[in-house]
Amino acid sequence: MDMDGGDSAMPTGGPGLSDMGMDMSNVTVASDFLAAILDDTDLQPFDWAIIGAFWYGIVVVIFLATVINFLCWATLKTRLRAAAAKRSRPAHASNPFTSAMATMTSIVREASYPQVTPTKSRWLRIPPFGTSILILSYLGFLLGLEFFNVDYPGAQYWEARGLRAAWLTVAQFPLLILLSGKNNLIGVLVGMSYERLQVLHRWVARVILLTATLHGAYQLVGWNQYGVLHIEISTDSCIPTGFATWILLLWLVFSSTAPLRNLSYEFFVIQHVISFVGFLVAVFYHIPPNALNARIFIWLGIGFFLLDRLSRLARSAFNNSRPGRATLISLPGGVTKVSVHSHKVRSWKPGQHVFLCIPRFGIGQSHPATIASIPSSHNNDLVFILRAHKGFTKRILNGAANSSTESFLNKERVELTPDPEERFLALIDGPYGASHSDFAAFDTTILIAGSTGVTFILPILLDIAHRASTQNLPLRNIVFVWMIKNTEWAIWIINELQAAVGCLHRVGIELNIHINVTCDPSFTEAAEDTRECGCDCDVRLGPCCCETGLEEQDDEEDDIIPVPIEEANFADEKAKSSTTTTEQPAVISRKSPASVLTRSVSPIALLRSRLASFSTLTSGRPDIRSILWTALDNAQGETGVAVCGPAALNKTVRNTVASVSDQRGTSKGTGAEGVYLHCEGYEW
Repeated sequence: MDMDGGDSAMPTGGPGLSDMGMDMSNVTVASDFLAAILDDTDLQPFDWAIIGAFWYGIVVVIFLATVINFLCWATLKTRLRAAAAKRSRPAHASNPFTSAMATMTSIVREASYPQVTPTKSRWLRIPPFGTSILILSYLGFLLGLEFFNVDYPGAQYWEARGLRAAWLTVAQFPLLILLSGKNNLIGVLVGMSYERLQVLHRWVARVILLTATLHGAYQLVGWNQYGVLHIEISTDSCIPTGFATWILLLWLVFSSTAPLRNLSYEFFVIQHVISFVGFLVAVFYHIPPNALNARIFIWLGIGFFLLDRLSRLARSAFNNSRPGRATLISLPGGVTKVSVHSHKVRSWKPGQHVFLCIPRFGIGQSHPATIASIPSSHNNDLVFILRAHKGFTKRILNGAANSSTESFLNKERVELTPDPEERFLALIDGPYGASHSDFAAFDTTILIAGSTGVTFILPILLDIAHRASTQNLPLRNIVFVWMIKNTEWAIWIINELQAAVGCLHRVGIELNIHINVTCDPSFTEAAEDTRECGCDCDVRLGPCCCETGLEEQDDEEDDIIPVPIEEANFADEKAKSSTTTTEQPAVISRKSPASVLTRSVSPIALLRSRLASFSTLTSGRPDIRSILWTALDNAQGETGVAVCGPAALNKTVRNTVASVSDQRGTSKGTGAEGVYLHCEGYEW
């Protein structure tokens, strides 16, 4: 195939190339006719114009998204300045311009938030409406360019279509790479982190597969129609190299599907890089040496890829010039709490994540982990809560159980704040992510999480509490909803929650914490030790494991529990204040002397007592709609909602937010306050 540049005019409406009167059984005649079909001198200038239109369209979309991102940023900054000036209702649209902007924003949100997807299917994941509309628009744009004014007459009819598809295939390559980088230029402009652009990266790859398939299919049909296919196969290396390129591209797309991607993160990363390099080699062999114009797009993609890798390498080298040290704590529910003291990574934003490598448990293996702390908490340590599945996370859990500390509630001596002895070398790549809006700039913020999804919403809460202690914020109310499968799991973050309650109470921000204990894996995570318990919970709210072990009491009379005075009088203190804090950790010990002794109480009962002092502990799934309606009824400005959890939870919150916003007439100019939603998922 000839993709060399030329200066000829656009395709004409003449009769075009024809095989009439030719003896196609003559090899020489057939070869000359094939060469005439492959001659794209008249086709290429118009194809270049189409490629220009493609990139103009991409640039326009990025520009518009950048403008919208700037306006959103400016709006939030204006609210923070208004709150600092102590103006009333700083998160409310106070003038015709902001009101009109809020109405238009609500229209877009209500159309883009909903999601319809099978949550139990491992293979089929349908993106939310907004992402789906963007993907379908992109696909329609590409297909429009593919078929626009391409009816070239004569024997080059199919060749023209095939070459147009070829040009569109290579033209998308730089965009594909730009959407894949960790240090993402597009993400910086439009206000989206790289992991949220990954879905677009995968769909661009699928569209590339489609256009590459059209390229090959059109040409094969055309060559076969005129009886020159056998000559093309025997004389042109483009056929075998093109087939190899297509197979590698098919594998890259197929192996990036969620079920295969999540089977083994380490294997996915390694094979994806190797397959990508093989794909590049095949592309270079497929494109004729004289088609330098086509190779420009490949070189641009390689340049963007290398730039991202070099920047990541530089950041990683800086972060690990003085490697951090990690301590591991085994927690109930097969969870490891990892605390990393890094000398270089000293600041990050709430909701950001890093790629964590602990060579002791996997040389060269880096895994994404959300930072559950903020720079001003935990002595500036990066804290992670990792659920053990298999591989790296399983080895970390085993290491924590064997070499760091005793399990929190399963040993004879349990401390809520243990002091691990062994520290492990930890390497950090990042931080990355956190493209959400500033949740301190809303009137009301609702934070929802399932299981370890709390690692995303917890630092948002801690950041708000820290900032509220030093400045006035527009925020008046916070609702914190956490779904777990067992009450024991609350110990993961109990101290952090209790500290946040006290801090926010002092500055007049209302914080309502709802901990819902449910056995429904679609709202938390599937666990191997799911049990039925036959408790007295309200079964109308859903299945429950919350009472497992709650009533267990040790019958030995010599069991004594040293508890601080504050802990021993939680029932009385709760009536006075919801901000009771513990000066020293509660310690449950067998035959342990103590200055303050109470009657024998099980560890779970003590945990429930602490939780009852500042939160509402409920059996079953939460009523998201009721929570949202109540918050919006009391809101005096825009409400922000953040959710992190499995697909079922995210889908439920998406659809509920869109439905409630529509029912309140937010997009109809009724004056009802708007709702902003940010969703994070477990999947990578």
